[in-house]
Amino acid sequence: YANTNLGIFGQMPRETVGSAVKPVEVAGRDQVKTGPATILSNIPGDEVEQFSIEILRLYPSEDGTRSMMVEVTDPALLSATGGIVQGMSGSPILQDGRLIGAVTHVLVNDPTRGYGILAENMLKQATGEHR
Repeated sequence: YANTNLGIFGQMPRETVGSAVKPVEVAGRDQVKTGPATILSNIPGDEVEQFSIEILRLYPSEDGTRSMMVEVTDPALLSATGGIVQGMSGSPILQDGRLIGAVTHVLVNDPTRGYGILAENMLKQATGEHR
C-alpha cells in the first residue's frame, strides 16, 4: 500500500508465510548496541543463510534509512561477494535474537561496510508515526 524512503509496506496473510516460520521479536532503538550482529541473505540461490557482521555506529533517529553503520565480518560472505552487494538491500539484521533492522546501502569505496535502517523506524512509518 506504500513505497516510501523507509520501506515498502503491504499486508501478507499469515497462511502465506506458513507455519514453519517463527516470528522474531523486534528490538526497540534502546535495545540496539554496537557490536556483533548477523544478517540473513540468500547469496548462492534460494537458501537463506546467516552471516556475521559488526554494528560499528548508531546514528540519531532522524537519519532515516542510515540508522547504523555495519561491517561484514563473515569470512564466507567476504569470500563470496567481497561484502555488501546489489540485491542485499532489505536483508534482515538480527542482534541478540531480535530483528533490529535491514541493510540499506553499501559504501562504494569500501563494500565491506554499509548502512542499515532500524526496524523501529520502519514500524513507525508503517503505523503512520513518520507522516
